[in-house]
Amino acid sequence: MSQKSVLFVCLGNICRSPMAEAALRAEAVAQGIAVSIDSAGTGAMHVGDAPDPRAQAETLRHGIDISSYRARQLTEADFRKFGHIYVMDQNNLRDLHAVAPWRPLAKIGLLMDVVPGRHGTAVLDPYYGGEDDFAEVWEDVTVAAKHIVARLAK
Repeated sequence: MSQKSVLFVCLGNICRSPMAEAALRAEAVAQGIAVSIDSAGTGAMHVGDAPDPRAQAETLRHGIDISSYRARQLTEADFRKFGHIYVMDQNNLRDLHAVAPWRPLAKIGLLMDVVPGRHGTAVLDPYYGGEDDFAEVWEDVTVAAKHIVARLAK
């Protein structure tokens, strides 16, 4: 396990977590930080699917193509492989703790806890929303990515 490894988790791995993965990849490259990054879902309903077209459209607006990403389900090995696992909301956190091994090596927490003043808040689930909701998610995951990279750089 590398402390400079991050996994993002949401329910289906087609909206929030791949957007967070893309935001962190972009920020890490911009800051010259080497970090292993991936995303996964707690559920299996979208395994093998590309990200939601609205998530793809939002990241493309920021010059990032996530069309090659494919949804996968969280595995027990993820708790040993990644130094940090960030979830998007309290439901994801509860689901993650339900399947986590007794003593996971990864540090597990809510993504927005890394952003000052946002402790305990969720990243909006945009799946049943519109373009504005995907834009809001992008704003949240981008600011969180900046804080994660700053922590990893220390």
